[in-house]
Amino acid sequence: MANPWEGEVAIRMDGERRVMKLTLGALAELEGAMEADTLIALVERFEAGAFSTRDVLALIVAGLRGGGWRGDATDLMTVEIEGGLVEAARLSGQLLTRAFAFPDR
Repeated sequence: MANPWEGEVAIRMDGERRVMKLTLGALAELEGAMEADTLIALVERFEAGAFSTRDVLALIVAGLRGGGWRGDATDLMTVEIEGGLVEAARLSGQLLTRAFAFPDR
């Protein structure tokens, strides 16, 4: 199970459960990959619902890498994410939230 107090979010890809986490290194990598001046700009895009599929993919890649995965974005091109794009977007937002705030529960 993912530990929300550690900023972890679980994702199921191709039937396999993985843990995502935005470590400092993953955040630095994410910032470099994003078309946003700062991570705050990225957070604001998510809050406004103005994020792109590229944003979602970049967050998932960074979170997976923070959780120990060694792949890259091209490895996810054919992966089936349980719940589809809507779930991927929800988990990306949750990942951002957990990186910068304490969980509700």
